[in-house]
Amino acid sequence: MANSDKLEKICQKITKLDTKMRSARIINNRGHLVAGGMKKGLHSLEAQKQDEMMFMELALRVRMRHEFDKEFGEVHFSMSYRDKVIVMSFPLTNDDVCLVSAEKDLDFGKIPFKVLKIIAPLKKNIRTF
Repeated sequence: MANSDKLEKICQKITKLDTKMRSARIINNRGHLVAGGMKKGLHSLEAQKQDEMMFMELALRVRMRHEFDKEFGEVHFSMSYRDKVIVMSFPLTNDDVCLVSAEKDLDFGKIPFKVLKIIAPLKKNIRTF
């Protein structure tokens, strides 16, 4: 994985894609926050302890999604449209993940593809079947 300054800059670049972006975070394969956070001036909708649980659950989900890579191809991103927020996850190398959140009224048709371009250096696919 890249150094922490580079990861922080990537997260900042993602949150600047649109005014509706709330956060961009890099989570390692064990569910620990490595870089990023909430956009300046915004607060998380969940408590810090809930963040930690969500990160661990997300890391597990990312690993489990590989079960179908052979049949359907690699997952590039997943999106959840929730009552209060849109949450997107982008698998990275070594089962790390970029977790992005945005306001519900975000025009989410193009944003995930812009995020994919930004995180491309972190997605070196080293998995073989």
